[in-house]
Amino acid sequence: MSNKKLPSIWEMTKSFSKDLAKYVSEGAPNVSHQDYVERLSDCNSCEHIIRDKMRCGKCGCLIEHKAKWKTTTCPINKWKPQDGKIQKGDNTDTSNKA
Repeated sequence: MSNKKLPSIWEMTKSFSKDLAKYVSEGAPNVSHQDYVERLSDCNSCEHIIRDKMRCGKCGCLIEHKAKWKTTTCPINKWKPQDGKIQKGDNTDTSNKA
């Protein structure tokens, strides 16, 4: 069991609500599979990870979910920037494919 402490319920709720609102308002775009794997790798090597809960010790978010959202960022800037725009061929592209 980890001895690291999560942020307060209030702080986690505030952070999650802000991230969720932005994600939904921008059409729920997700990162590519490659970027998702890179984000998880960054989190896995971070000193703030709470492994037994798979949560970020800085914001308290569930890493496996937050890392998928193109509109979210790492609270200590470990993830590469995403522009949030839908790219042709990425997993947020909903256009008709042949």
